[in-house]
Amino acid sequence: AAVRVPKTFDFVDGVLIMELIKDRKGHPAPRMVDITFQPDESRELLQTLLREVIRMLCEGVVHGDLSNFNILIGIDGPVIIDFPQAVDTAHNRNARRLLIRDVNNLTYFLSRYAPELRRLKYGQEMWALYEDAKLQPDTKLTGKFRPKNGKIDNDALVREIQAAAREAAA
Repeated sequence: AAVRVPKTFDFVDGVLIMELIKDRKGHPAPRMVDITFQPDESRELLQTLLREVIRMLCEGVVHGDLSNFNILIGIDGPVIIDFPQAVDTAHNRNARRLLIRDVNNLTYFLSRYAPELRRLKYGQEMWALYEDAKLQPDTKLTGKFRPKNGKIDNDALVREIQAAAREAAA
């Protein structure tokens, strides 16, 4: 999905051998949590990370534990790490909740440096577009989200099952 993650080289005796992500001086890259950002840097970094999350979601993957601790800031920008809790959106009923939590974690952390980010609802917007099959890897988010206010028909599933049973009996 072209998500920025460390390259894997090998898997030996239960150990995954991966690329060392480096900073500009050639040292191991710091975690996002260990860096202080300017407001403009914070806003730009959030947009970059949202694009990565969108790419994963378009492939049906939610990180599940994405936070400022699981992002390294390398020479070429952020690199997402630590995927043991990643979930498949088609097979996990908690995928929506996990995605929103992941995005809220990023937004909340970066809002320390750009407080206006705190009020944006990128995760909810992203999931709504995904559910409606309108999310693409290049989708631009607004951070604005209004839940659908349509009336929910709680008995619709029961009626469908009853209709299917009548049809099968006929």
